[in-house]
Amino acid sequence: MEARNLEKRLWLKGSGLLSTIHEIARLTTKVAKDDPRRLIHSLKFGLTISLVSFFYYLNPLYVTFRTSTMWAVLTVVVVFEFSVGATIGKGLNRGLATLVGGALGLGANHFASLFGKNYEPEPVFITLFVFLQAVVSTYIRFYPKVKARYDYGMLMFILTFCLISISGLRTDEIFDLAKERLSTILIGASTCVIVSIFVSPVWAGEDLHNLVAQNIEKLGSFLEGAHIYI
Repeated sequence: MEARNLEKRLWLKGSGLLSTIHEIARLTTKVAKDDPRRLIHSLKFGLTISLVSFFYYLNPLYVTFRTSTMWAVLTVVVVFEFSVGATIGKGLNRGLATLVGGALGLGANHFASLFGKNYEPEPVFITLFVFLQAVVSTYIRFYPKVKARYDYGMLMFILTFCLISISGLRTDEIFDLAKERLSTILIGASTCVIVSIFVSPVWAGEDLHNLVAQNIEKLGSFLEGAHIYI
């Protein structure tokens, strides 16, 4: 009896697992059929990640950028979007935020080092600068226009400023570090834009045009039906 109950429970678990697998397969097929561009987007993302990964695999490129090559991979992960316009917007946001944040981080580090020769208060000044920029930048993010369009850029600005200014306390090659990170981020962002534009591009304007056309068609059918009823 116990053996039969155990066999029955195993059968139920097996049927439940098969049902789950079938549901996942059905959902996967439905997503691809509803909009085939989603599958193409996934392939484009994989292609972009693979291309940028060569900077880490190939020794000549790795020697040039060292561990900063991982920033190119991270940039692809956060920048690559479904449409061309969204990808370009995020790429510009990240590039400008990194440039400004890196420049201000270098400036803050240099300014703090001027006072560190005799009294060693450099960590205190760096901490003060990090605190001030974090407070101001986070508050600015609540502005409606900034929240809507530049929120991601502000986050990257905060991150870059903190990384550059704090890293300067432990290394004398802070300028080289900032240059390497900026270069790899620009490489990752430009790769995203190039692949997004030249490999089966998706333009948001086309989606808007199709949506408006569908709505007008539905409205026309409704008005035609109402006219016949009248």
